[in-house]
Amino acid sequence: MSAGLTVIVPVHAIGLGDLTAGEASSGLKLALEKGSAMAVRLLSAHDGFWGNEKVRIALPDAVNKAGKLLKTLGLGRQLDELNLQMNRAAETAVPMASQWLAQSIQSMSVQDAKSILQGGENSVTQFFESKTRAPLTSDFTPSVKQSLEKLGVVEQFNVIALKLSGAGLLDKDKARLETHVTAKALDGLYFMIGEEEKKIRQNPAQAGSALLSKVFGAVR
Repeated sequence: MSAGLTVIVPVHAIGLGDLTAGEASSGLKLALEKGSAMAVRLLSAHDGFWGNEKVRIALPDAVNKAGKLLKTLGLGRQLDELNLQMNRAAETAVPMASQWLAQSIQSMSVQDAKSILQGGENSVTQFFESKTRAPLTSDFTPSVKQSLEKLGVVEQFNVIALKLSGAGLLDKDKARLETHVTAKALDGLYFMIGEEEKKIRQNPAQAGSALLSKVFGAVR
């Protein structure tokens, strides 16, 4: 080899195929643990739902559509209070999700992990929904109902529902406020988990784990 000759050795960029099954699974579990814990913490804080327009729970459609009518009937204050307290009930219920989310993460298979890593931005949301929406709906609903009753929201809603029913705008027998709040609370939870996962995908080093950096660096 002649003097001054520089040999350039190509650097092999790490890809998903370079990860062991254990690395892919462990890295993703760590990411989901961090993301789900942060989502629960953010949403269960005061104004976790109410202060975030991306997850704030709106009034049921029938009530929203009749908003102007209700205000002309002098129910504007009750309407605003109802909306706020629905979100407060969701904030109270969210911590119950931690156990189910943790169980779904620990039971994740290697195939689940690779599917999520290779999937799109909604892959985490889809995974959590498939594993936890049914049991969380069962757990959240009575908790939400109890919170709504404590906050006096059920009574407020009954006054509003009675007015709408009288105007032929709502079938009061089918109006279950706790069902609406529960569904929207879970939508907000999965959305926030997805937002946290995006942050980790985009900047895994910031999550403070070499394994996360390796795993998510491989799928870029």
